[in-house]
Amino acid sequence: MTPDYDPKACRTTLFGALLHAAKTHGGKKEILEDIERTPMSYNRLILASLILGEKLNQTTQRGEVVGVLLPSVAGMCAVLFGLNAYGRVPALLNFTAGPKNLASALKTGIISTVITSRRFISTANLEDVIAALEQTEGAPGQKTKIIYLEDVRKTIGTGAKIAGLVKSKLAASVHARHCAGPDDPGVVLFTSGTEGAPKGVVLSNANLTANAYQIFAHTTGKFTTDDIVLNPLPMFHSFGLTAGTLMPLLNGMKVVLYPSPLHYKEVPKLIGATKATIVFGTDSFAQGYARSASQGDLASVRYMVCGAEKVKDRTRKLWAGGGTILLEGYGATECSPVVACNTPDRYKEGTVGPVLPGIELRIEPVPGIEEGGRLFVRGANVMCGYMLSNAPGKIIPPEGGWHDTGDIVVIDDDGMIAIAGRAKRFAKIGGEMVSLAAVENMVAELWPDASHVVVSIPDERKGEQLVLVTDHTGADRSALQAAAKAAGYPELWTPRKIMPTDEIPLLGTGKVDFQAATALAQAGV
Repeated sequence: MTPDYDPKACRTTLFGALLHAAKTHGGKKEILEDIERTPMSYNRLILASLILGEKLNQTTQRGEVVGVLLPSVAGMCAVLFGLNAYGRVPALLNFTAGPKNLASALKTGIISTVITSRRFISTANLEDVIAALEQTEGAPGQKTKIIYLEDVRKTIGTGAKIAGLVKSKLAASVHARHCAGPDDPGVVLFTSGTEGAPKGVVLSNANLTANAYQIFAHTTGKFTTDDIVLNPLPMFHSFGLTAGTLMPLLNGMKVVLYPSPLHYKEVPKLIGATKATIVFGTDSFAQGYARSASQGDLASVRYMVCGAEKVKDRTRKLWAGGGTILLEGYGATECSPVVACNTPDRYKEGTVGPVLPGIELRIEPVPGIEEGGRLFVRGANVMCGYMLSNAPGKIIPPEGGWHDTGDIVVIDDDGMIAIAGRAKRFAKIGGEMVSLAAVENMVAELWPDASHVVVSIPDERKGEQLVLVTDHTGADRSALQAAAKAAGYPELWTPRKIMPTDEIPLLGTGKVDFQAATALAQAGV
């Protein structure tokens, strides 16, 4: 176990960990910034959290799950820590999910209050979403109440600010009167992953603080308190929440938030302006930033940390020239999320690196798959449990504390983990198991400058057939067959159909939307 990781340190709440970080690194240290470019110190963030938390305390109940529909800005952090300070449980809602999925989330979490911003709703054109949520009964018999931060701010007068200042001096005791314990829910995240029905993932305070400390310890001193983190990822995604926001805040690193990872021209400009040294993102976003950056924009970046999807060779090449080290990691929302990651001194291309400290792994064999097995994870970072739509508000814990990731992995003698693919992303063709991820790698070698996803659909003769969905305009099956044969891949690996598209469908988190890709394939066939 890494000496820098202390399992006892995570036995606290989010707000408690923030107070500890302020004490350790100094309350005056500037720790948070967003697109407005107004830095916040630990002291100011604590003050803002207490003032806002006190106001939200007046309209919610202790232990209540409160919806939060906000982008990645400094105010989002104040809401998150403010709710936690007063014992409320923020449910971070995916504003890209659409009215139907959001309404489902409210019902699953029994959420009757949603905090948002008029400015955000107007900018993101989410008026139809708000209208739908206002008609949703998150709690039985209660229409959803929408609280706008602009309205809350109008009620914060001089008296409230003075009271907040006094409370900030006694923040620990104020928090102790209202807070829950380390093992009580810290946040709820709603996810359908890339396949399947939406569900809630309940992460405790200790889950989140543990993973924030595990990530920092895992870097063995490569991440330092002098680093500046640029995080363009949304906080409704656990990677953006824990790795991109909580990890730096709770370990003395300044974090700069940007509200959308899709702004490929603006993000590099902000990196250059803030001299960010660490950037979090996905492979797709990393490609976009490298291609759109002007000269010097990315010069300060020491590490580009990618998760959520496999890093392609072309992405590594795009970043290699500027001296940036691209680190690929792996995780799951249920694990808060980071499970493994390459580090500058333990690095192997084609893998997601070694496991983080304090995490146990178990591999179970899968019939039909000769190498590797199904990955199970246990540790302080593994969730309290799921909330399912058929059992609203009820937390269903993982059996024995082990989370079944559903991923097939191979671990080499050096402890480096390679992801073979999702268990669901194996097709059974003519009785043989074929990894869709492996086929995608083969296609990427043939056409490296395009994006591809391979899906399986029913086939009357062989059970399933492979379809390639690609944005490569000249994709041709004969070229695929020739490439597969030259590389020694079996005929089964060659997709039977090719479905061209202008753009590979992505979720708001940057992951491939496999449901949408499968629908494209089925429509084409």
